[in-house]
Amino acid sequence: MATYHLLNGDCLAEQMLQTEINENLIVCRECLIEGNLQAANLTDFWSVRADFIGQTYEVSKKQYFARTVSEFEKLRQLPESSTVCLWFENDLFCQTNMWFAISILENQPDLKIFRVFPIIKNKHDRWKGFGVANAENLERAYRGRIKFTPEDISLGKNLWTSYQNNDLNRLKELSQTKSLCFEHLEEICEAHIERCPLSGSPGRPEKVVKEIIETISTDFQRVFSEFSEREGLYGFGDRQIKRIYDQQVNKS
Repeated sequence: MATYHLLNGDCLAEQMLQTEINENLIVCRECLIEGNLQAANLTDFWSVRADFIGQTYEVSKKQYFARTVSEFEKLRQLPESSTVCLWFENDLFCQTNMWFAISILENQPDLKIFRVFPIIKNKHDRWKGFGVANAENLERAYRGRIKFTPEDISLGKNLWTSYQNNDLNRLKELSQTKSLCFEHLEEICEAHIERCPLSGSPGRPEKVVKEIIETISTDFQRVFSEFSEREGLYGFGDRQIKRIYDQQVNKS
């Protein structure tokens, strides 16, 4: 049976075209690290996300369904006994997307599911992922893929459910699970939990952005670069940090 590759973003899809792994590519175009996730079912979920993406990124509902939902629908229509490789990095941004994908795939027990990890040359680059990989490194990463066990798939689904429902206690509990398919799990779950302090005080990202503005620079590009250096485990892009930056600047 064919092998399908779920890729976390269009940049990786372009990189894959330079390799021999250039067929059956499915692109994840979501950012489930932010926005409303609450919905009674998948149909409602897509509507909720379309509203958020439309308001936040000025993408029409038609565009969202054509470019994002259509790709996830491919996961629900895979032939029986297919192989699926999940190409996701270890940061929170990528992991929330992967947890969601697993929650879709786990309903198809005949699939063979693998995790493909980016090749990290040193600890300092552990959150940079596939973005710095060349064709040779991508092919090497694919050869080193790791198969999800039923327990791993169950873990991924439960991580998504806890994250979606903002059940931080359950998420912390799950983060203690040891699995070859989930690296740095405890660290990234804790990073998410620290986004949501119970006291109502600013979350970890807000505190870090504020500190950078007050002690280093008010220039957004400098703030973005410094935040990415310090807090790469979040995987935030410039748009996520810009919203936090604007909030902090407007408070001053």
